[in-house]
Amino acid sequence: MEQNPHMTPVFPSRLPEVGTTVFTVMSALATKHQAINLGQGFPDFPCDRELISEVNAAMLADHNQYPPMTGVAELREGVAKKISNLYSHHYDPDTEITITAGGTQGILTAILSCVSPGNEVVIIEPAYDSYRPSIELAGGITVAVSLLANRNDDGCVTSYSIPWDDLAKAINSKTRLIIINTPHNPTGMVWQSSDLDRLANLVRNTSALILSDEVYEHMVFDGQSHISVANHPELAARSFLISSFGKTFHVTGWKVGYVAAPAAMMKEFRKVHQFNVFTVNTPMQYGIAKYLKKADHYLGLPSFYQAKRDYFSKGLEQVGFKLLPVAATYFQCANYTTLDIAQSKMSEAEFCTWLTSEIGVAAIPVSAFYAKPMESGVIRFCFAKKEETLSAALARLQTLSKRN
Repeated sequence: MEQNPHMTPVFPSRLPEVGTTVFTVMSALATKHQAINLGQGFPDFPCDRELISEVNAAMLADHNQYPPMTGVAELREGVAKKISNLYSHHYDPDTEITITAGGTQGILTAILSCVSPGNEVVIIEPAYDSYRPSIELAGGITVAVSLLANRNDDGCVTSYSIPWDDLAKAINSKTRLIIINTPHNPTGMVWQSSDLDRLANLVRNTSALILSDEVYEHMVFDGQSHISVANHPELAARSFLISSFGKTFHVTGWKVGYVAAPAAMMKEFRKVHQFNVFTVNTPMQYGIAKYLKKADHYLGLPSFYQAKRDYFSKGLEQVGFKLLPVAATYFQCANYTTLDIAQSKMSEAEFCTWLTSEIGVAAIPVSAFYAKPMESGVIRFCFAKKEETLSAALARLQTLSKRN
């Protein structure tokens, strides 16, 4: 049979199971129904004008051509200093730090640099949705374990904890990489020093590497400090540390982040980085390098976001949501099954769709962070918003308590 010469040839998908992300779907639904979007994790307030001025000055100084593949030296040196001051670990800015096009690119590049076809990669669900597709693109095999969902006497999920027994069983001779995320999206839980010690015990006599996604490192509350893999010399020796200036400085659209790793690992990382990105926009790097010199710009974030958390969580409790503890990040998880409304029996995805279209507030189902949706009656709100946005959302949510 003669083929139509104008027809696009059929080819197999590299990611046949991947469709449109839940974030895109819920944001589109929010736009359609003019809902307040507390689903996707980005601020609706402006970044510091000083940072804009620094970037503008870099542009006017003609820093507009390709920078070094590894990133502008001043920025890599600033990152090394920040990590050293906060976590007491020295990374060589020349051989152990690379500036990336955001955290997600850093994650993909790290995976592509070390995972070969047939290697196993352990992830802990609920998990950021880029992990699994990145592993598949490398030809790796995803081995997922789930956080333990702790429930009260009524069966409601009240918190999550690390599944140490399942994690130990998942690690074997085929394990090339273990991905951890602290502070954790979507649950807001954090790893403690004792947790890193337990992880070190699990990998000590293996060849497994660690990818530690720490993009919310500067949003830890209630007087706690972020515990990084950089704090733990044994783990640091086998870890990619991922972070994001977009999250830290309220400029998610700039897509600038960094990866720190031992020189041997970074050498392989850069081999991939130079061909899938090569380099990251120049004036942003120079501007961030200047801005990063003032530590207050990130040391003040915990109190800034904790105030938003406390304001928003108080309002959610008044509505009748059962709140899960939020030690970090700018996300609040809430159990809606305690609401005295008929819709409390819905699945998480159904409830979020109804909440968006009928109440006018968008949230994300936590079940969307699992490969196979696991229902727990928990949804995620983003509180990285102006107070007037949060106030307007709470006013709409208050109608839930008046429906019966």
